[in-house]
Amino acid sequence: MEELTSRRKGLVLAVLCATMFMAMLDNVIVNVALPRIGQQLHAGVSGLQWVVEGYSLVYAALLLTGGTLGDRYGRKRIFLTGLALFTAGSAAAALSGSIGPLIAARMLQGLGAALLTPGSLSILRHVFTDERERARAVGLWSGVSALGLTIGPVLGGPVVDAFGWAGVFWINVPIGAAGLLLAARVLPEFAGRARRVDLPGQMLSVLGFGALVYALVEGPARGWTDPRVLTFAAVAAAALSAFVAVELRTAEPMLDLRFFRDPVLSGAAVSGFMISFGMFGASFFLPLLMQDVMGWTPSGAGLAGLPMTAMIAVAAPLSAAFTARLGPRIPLVTGLALCATALAGLSFHGEHARYPEYLWVLLAMGIGMGMSFTPVSVVVMKRVPLAQAGMASATLNMLREIGGVVGVAALGAVLSSRLAATLSGSLDRLGVPPATRHTIATSVVGTGADGTRTLPAPVQDAVDTAFVEGLHLALRCGGAAMAVAAVLVAVLLRPASSRATAPVGEPAQQDEPAYR
Repeated sequence: MEELTSRRKGLVLAVLCATMFMAMLDNVIVNVALPRIGQQLHAGVSGLQWVVEGYSLVYAALLLTGGTLGDRYGRKRIFLTGLALFTAGSAAAALSGSIGPLIAARMLQGLGAALLTPGSLSILRHVFTDERERARAVGLWSGVSALGLTIGPVLGGPVVDAFGWAGVFWINVPIGAAGLLLAARVLPEFAGRARRVDLPGQMLSVLGFGALVYALVEGPARGWTDPRVLTFAAVAAAALSAFVAVELRTAEPMLDLRFFRDPVLSGAAVSGFMISFGMFGASFFLPLLMQDVMGWTPSGAGLAGLPMTAMIAVAAPLSAAFTARLGPRIPLVTGLALCATALAGLSFHGEHARYPEYLWVLLAMGIGMGMSFTPVSVVVMKRVPLAQAGMASATLNMLREIGGVVGVAALGAVLSSRLAATLSGSLDRLGVPPATRHTIATSVVGTGADGTRTLPAPVQDAVDTAFVEGLHLALRCGGAAMAVAAVLVAVLLRPASSRATAPVGEPAQQDEPAYR
C-alpha cells in the first residue's frame, strides 16, 4: 500500500470538504429562494415543500445504496459519478420553467448527493490513518459540513437579489465542475469488495419513506381523511415494517440493524435525526415568515442568520475538543437542549417582532447546532470496524436526512393544518363566500397557487396572521420533540454505555481496502 504524501492528503481533504460543503449548502440555500420560486412558478406551501423534499427524500432513501455501491465498485468511482449527477441536476434546476421540472431536477441532485456523500467519511478514514491526524481531518470535515448548512441563508439572500432564484442552483455548477477535475486527479483508488446489493431493502425503503412524506405533505391540503392520503399512510406503515423485517433476515443488509444494539451509536443516530428534524423544519418556514409576512428582502433575511453562522463556527471546534476529552454525551445533550430552547423561544415572536428581541434565539440555535455535528461523526469513527465505515456513515447520514424530510413534512403538516383552520374562520368572519374561501385556502396551502399578493388587504392580513399562528404551533411541537430527544440521548449515552466497546462486528483492519 503506497503511503500518500502530506500534500496529497491535504488535497484529498480539500476536495471532500468542498463537495460536502456544496451538498450541505444545497440543503438550505434553496430555502431563501422559496418565496421567489412560489411567486414566479405559482406554487403554494405544499408545492414549495416538494421543492425541498424532492431533494431530501431521494438523498435519504438512496444513501444506503450509495454506501453499498461504493463498497462494491470502488468509492472513488461512485463519488465521481455522484458529483457529476449533482452538478447536472443543479444546472437542470436553474433552467426549470415550472414547478414540476424543478422538483424533478431536485431529485436528480438528491441522487447525486446520495452517491457522493457516503464515501466521503470512509475515504477520510482510510487516507488519514494516524489517530490525531484523522481526528483533525474529521473535525474540519464536520465543521465545513455544518458551515454549509448554516451559511446557505447568508449566501443565498444576496444571490437571489442579484441573480434571481435560479442563482442558488447555478452556484453549484462551477464548484462541481472544479471538484470533478480535482477529485479525478487526487482521490486514491480503493479496491472494491464483493457485496450484494440489497434490492428488496432498497425498494421497500424508497416506497415506505416516499409514501410517508407524501401523506404528511399532502394531508393538510387534501384533508387527513382523503382516501389517497390514507392509502399512502397505510402503504408507508406496511412498507417500513417490511423493510425492518427484511433487513433483519438478509445476510448483507443495506442497513445493519446491529448498529443500534450499541446505545452510543443509537444515541448518535437519535441526535443526528432530531437536530435535522428541528432545524430543517424551522429553516424551511422562517424565510417565508421573514419575506412574505415581515416584508424582508432575501438579502436581509439571509444576513439575519449571520449570528447563528458565527456561533456554529465557534462551537464546532469546541465540540470536537469536548468530545475528545469528555466523550460525546455532554456536547450532544447540550446541543439538543439549546436547539429545543431556541425553537420554543422563537414561537413567542411574530410578524411585528424586532430583530434584537429574538437575536438570542439565533445565537442559541447556532451554538446548539455547532455542538451537535462533530460528536456524531466521531462516534462512527471510533465504534465501527473499518470495513463497515461506509455503511455506518451512510446510515447516520440517512437518518440525518430522514430527520430533515420528516421535520419539514411533520412540522409543515402542523403549520398547514392550523393555518387552514385559522384562515377559514377568519375569512368567514370577513364575509368571504365559501367557494372563495376554498380557493384562497387551496392557493395558500396547496401545490399550485397564483400567489397571495393581489388579495385585498384584510384578506392578506388574515393569511399572514394564520401563517404565524401555524408557525408558532409547529415551532413548539419541534421544540418539545427535541427536548424529549435530549433526555433520551442523555440516557443512551450515560457513562456506563460510553465505556462499552463497539459491538458491531470484529475489527477489520485486515479487510482494509488498498489504495494507490
